[in-house]
Amino acid sequence: MAEGLPIDELWPAGTPVAVLTTEPLGRPLDYRAPEGGVGPGALVEVPLGPRRVLGVVWGPGTGDFPVERLRPVTRVLEAAPFAEPLRNFLTRAADYTLTPLPAMLRLATRAPGLADPPGPRKLLIGGGQPPARMTDARQRVLQALEDFGGAPLAPGELAALAGVGGAVVRGLVAAGGLVEIDAPRDLPYPALDPARAGKPLTADQEAAAQTLRASVASGVYGTTLLKGVTGSGKTEVYLEAVAETLRAGRQALVLLPEIALTADFLARVEERFGARPGEWHSGVTQTERRRLWRMAGSGGVGLVVGARSALFLPFRDLALIVVDEEHDTSYKQEDGVLYNARDMAVLRASLTDAQVILASATPCLETWVNAESGKYARVDLTARFGPQDLPEMRALDLRASPPEAGRWVGPELGHAVGERLARGEQALLFLNRRGYAPVTVCRACGQQIGCDQCDARMVEHRFLKRLVCHQCGATKPLPTACPSCGVEGRLAAVGPGVERLAEEVAHRWPEARVAVLSSDLFGSARALKERFTDIANGGADIIIGTQIVAKGHNFPLLTLVGVIDADLGLQGSDLRAAERTFQLMRQVAGRAGRADRAGQAMLQTFQPDHPVLQAILSGEEERFWRAEAAERQAIGMPPFGRLAAIILSGPDVAQVFDLGGELARRAAPLTAIGAQLFGPAPAPIARVRGRHRVRLLVKAPKGAPLQSAVAAWIAQVRVPAAVRLAVDIDPQSFY
Repeated sequence: MAEGLPIDELWPAGTPVAVLTTEPLGRPLDYRAPEGGVGPGALVEVPLGPRRVLGVVWGPGTGDFPVERLRPVTRVLEAAPFAEPLRNFLTRAADYTLTPLPAMLRLATRAPGLADPPGPRKLLIGGGQPPARMTDARQRVLQALEDFGGAPLAPGELAALAGVGGAVVRGLVAAGGLVEIDAPRDLPYPALDPARAGKPLTADQEAAAQTLRASVASGVYGTTLLKGVTGSGKTEVYLEAVAETLRAGRQALVLLPEIALTADFLARVEERFGARPGEWHSGVTQTERRRLWRMAGSGGVGLVVGARSALFLPFRDLALIVVDEEHDTSYKQEDGVLYNARDMAVLRASLTDAQVILASATPCLETWVNAESGKYARVDLTARFGPQDLPEMRALDLRASPPEAGRWVGPELGHAVGERLARGEQALLFLNRRGYAPVTVCRACGQQIGCDQCDARMVEHRFLKRLVCHQCGATKPLPTACPSCGVEGRLAAVGPGVERLAEEVAHRWPEARVAVLSSDLFGSARALKERFTDIANGGADIIIGTQIVAKGHNFPLLTLVGVIDADLGLQGSDLRAAERTFQLMRQVAGRAGRADRAGQAMLQTFQPDHPVLQAILSGEEERFWRAEAAERQAIGMPPFGRLAAIILSGPDVAQVFDLGGELARRAAPLTAIGAQLFGPAPAPIARVRGRHRVRLLVKAPKGAPLQSAVAAWIAQVRVPAAVRLAVDIDPQSFY
């Protein structure tokens, strides 16, 4: 019998129980309870055909088959059971996103070795003698261990991280380069001390913290928008809500949008509470993932800091969820199970009497409207923490003062950068384009080099000496001749990326130390974190970055932000283009002047009178949100209406369009709820990884039963085996 299962909730041996597995079967299957009985939510191993698979006891058996024909549960795993609120959350999330329940369960069991019994295990650490013979493979192993801070790693895990075979790791152990230790599995995390004094708070911060502490102490569900200007100290305020949660002996979860943010945040948590929290993201080892998963369920961790998937951990007593930078688009999962972590956080909290804090300087419109309507509470921080004011904002009109031909930094911005360098300060040049150039064109025939598998142009990455497809990840060497006409020496890069901007900066300021920050330039999350730390300590004079630099980083010496192309996000017909441009520009501008020196932000633009840019410059944020909300309401778009996207894809374009056409002809369930159907139409990127893509868009009134109508609609058609049909409720992108 698993620990923690109340005796009075056990189904006796031989009783039919419904077990949901992670296999794509669509529903729970009946099994017989094993010797000793089994309780609801228990993790079990069950036979499925010739295999044994992981499952969760979802409830009593359906009774569809005679008990004597049912196969018994193989064993009950030694893990905390999935409590009823968690099972309800997975069911409700599956219903909302129209995701099969087994796929949702897979999100909640994404940890290795859950079926392994507790006990000691062999781990490897550094500190041994350097081996007499050092090979490149052995060096990669030692470097991989160092990249993870010297934390103990399992042999197979270390080999995978280093990209070597197990024999290399075993050879290093034999040579004394690695030390093998016996370590217990899954120890609880050190207790965090909520009584430790935090940083002194301003009067505004203390008032906000008191409001949040009271919300947590109420023990009932609620969601609060914590809106504070960049540098206002939102983190210190919501850490007070975390402290209140820990004082009550309950658990808290803080979601961050970017792995690179975790290093600084973990240091702040350790300073505030005297110990580090649990981490859950792609940069964490498999050993730590298993430990955290188990400790979340048993109560052996008080605070978890993680990426969006941390929402699906089996917390024993979750009382607080903080979604930091809640506007960030990375909270939307765009493949596999399509969900928005911000919305799922609110759903999970509502089922466990927990509080949600949505923290942002530039909240998404949906959150702003919910706060305006009173559905969410709202707490504002209107001033920066410390002596500095918000940076001065200026628009630089490129029509009146353009850069030199083939250059991208205009004269006014260039002069401002030079001033900062002379004063020993840092300047940030922001351009939201990875690589060297977005387009490579042949001057002889006009052909633009595209991906062989996607309808997308390949982006030149000169640092890598390759062309890269940003849709499927395919790469090819930089050609010397045009692939279309074969003419040599006529290929030309068109437009700037951060690498091309770095080339210009190196030419213009040859003595400056330049740091390029782009997600594709770092091999590991730890390497990216280390670069951010180096820059914060003064290790660069000019920083060139994509949107990764806008996500909450603090560079004390940074006093100038220059936006190379403020018009970039305003192009196209994206529903959220204005909102996202506003958020991105305000966020990146907020990196300047966060310490004891005044900051300035300069936005290069050909449209200085554009309403979005005017709102950014004036600082009249509430006016912008009201105008944006009024425009969305007038056309019935979110958050004043509902959207659902259907994405069809397959290798045969005719077959995909045929299915789209059949869906369009069977739209009666949609019209019955007052919804409109648009499409089928080719997706903006009509082919990805060799699969042709067709989209349909459903627009419905806000109160319409959208999910049930969409489910009834798509149930009318048979989807061919070669075609995939994906449903995206509340789509955020339309590529």
